[in-house]
Amino acid sequence: MVEVTGKPLVPVTLVTGFLGSGKTTLLNRLLSEPALDGTVAIINEFGAIGLDHLLVEVTEERFALLDNGCVCCTVRDDLVETLKRLPERRPLTRVIIETTGLADPAPILHALMVEPELVATYRIDGVVTTVDAVNGLDTLARHTEARKQAGVADLLLLTKADIASPEAIVALHTALAGINGTAIRRAAEHGAVRMDDVLGAGAPRHLDHALASSKEAEHTCADPTCNHAGHAHHLSDIASHAFIIDEPVEWARLRQWLEHFAALKGADMLRMKGLVAIAEHPEAPLVLHGVQHIFHPPQKLAAWPSADRRTRLVFITRNIPRETIERTLKKFVGVSPAGIRSAA
Repeated sequence: MVEVTGKPLVPVTLVTGFLGSGKTTLLNRLLSEPALDGTVAIINEFGAIGLDHLLVEVTEERFALLDNGCVCCTVRDDLVETLKRLPERRPLTRVIIETTGLADPAPILHALMVEPELVATYRIDGVVTTVDAVNGLDTLARHTEARKQAGVADLLLLTKADIASPEAIVALHTALAGINGTAIRRAAEHGAVRMDDVLGAGAPRHLDHALASSKEAEHTCADPTCNHAGHAHHLSDIASHAFIIDEPVEWARLRQWLEHFAALKGADMLRMKGLVAIAEHPEAPLVLHGVQHIFHPPQKLAAWPSADRRTRLVFITRNIPRETIERTLKKFVGVSPAGIRSAA
């Protein structure tokens, strides 16, 4: 894990979601905003002939097309090179990357975390996953890719909510809470979505919402056959875990635990994010982002985003018990037994 940095960076929003879930419609909506004039969209398509970029109603210099391969694998190098060149093309205020419907978002996030030129230029602003409210429940049940896309999201955007039945929407909310109970969930009717509701979904100010959502997920299920432990309803082995640490922590000890945990469990730690009260610098927190065994350089904020100055950590994991995280975290960080607790 590299040293803390405070340099202003270009925000990158990753838009993912299964086939037909409304990613291009969302991208069109965002790029129509005058406030996003300095935004460049990178559109990935799978197939020898790219079509989706023809449906995006912006001038050519505002997008870059990556075709004939999935951005999470065969064209990853092209994505890295495109991101390196973008600042040379025009003044750049934001980047939005739209993946294919079958993409695993993790390698894209890895590239933003480990490529030195990208780390020095960009920061992850949030992962937005579109979920079809009509077919989403069946899609989650059938496709591992869809579950992982939901698992790494900061924002789960339920599209086509105007044509889905109320029962389908409730069932989908319950399933998504089981997979990723810490993500923000919003419904979009007739394609309507506010720019401010989508961008910045991974910002530190949303961690309080993540913790509240984690608690709420334990109480929203009305299924009498469910044991209420994650609410996955047999859809997924993915679950979210949120923790609060009351006492400031020593950065060296927390860093050691993160590196140890990632080495042992990295393949199943789909996403980690946190706002950390460091004992050495209590006046401002560190922002942490991790995907599997890779961590973004910690960012030191200028000030706390709210009056709550406790450490808050959120994990999206696959087959990692909550107790394993809590027990090892207590051991490494050295807080008192009552000083760390589950937020749910």
